[in-house]
Amino acid sequence: MNYIENLKWRYATKKFDSSKKVSFEDLNKLKEAIQLTASSYGLQLYKVIIIENTLLREKLKPVSWGQDQITDASHLIVFCNYTNVKDKHVDDYLNLTANAQNMEVKNLSGYGDFMKSKINEMTKSEAFNYTARQTYLVLGNLLSACAELKIDSCPMEGFEPEKYNDILGLSEQGLNAVVVATIGYRSNEDHTQNRPKVRKPFNELFEVL
Repeated sequence: MNYIENLKWRYATKKFDSSKKVSFEDLNKLKEAIQLTASSYGLQLYKVIIIENTLLREKLKPVSWGQDQITDASHLIVFCNYTNVKDKHVDDYLNLTANAQNMEVKNLSGYGDFMKSKINEMTKSEAFNYTARQTYLVLGNLLSACAELKIDSCPMEGFEPEKYNDILGLSEQGLNAVVVATIGYRSNEDHTQNRPKVRKPFNELFEVL
């Protein structure tokens, strides 16, 4: 099956088979897909929390509107944005770039100053929204990668971010839960898997100028 066929195959899984787990090898492939996702300036101003722990997911279920996917899926993935972008985030990226591209970090100082100036121009609210939006790029890539590997997934905004922050100790790390996804394998009892996919037609969705 090609890429488009895989996207047609996937759907937002409502009921997972709790007996089936994503393999270590496939999970690493998903991690790599997440790692390779494009981000603004390449800064990756987010962190991805992968939760396998059953007891922890039981705690998160009540603050996730009681949705069964939280506990029944193989893994729960929480996409978090950094709530306070600092110059250090840029400096860390410059050091990574210098190491990866075998150059002196001082040669990147001009670009670093440019990024810092643009980020520092933002209000606290603007910076928060800026980093939060980045997590959706990662989420989209994860969903596509899951489809390629025939792993089911469900993106979810139905949860209480502040409660997630408390339970997972995110706030003290300067992080905030933005969106979550559950991954695993569909249950035969999930009747939504057989429903035709509903999407706007091209003539409504696109405008070419």
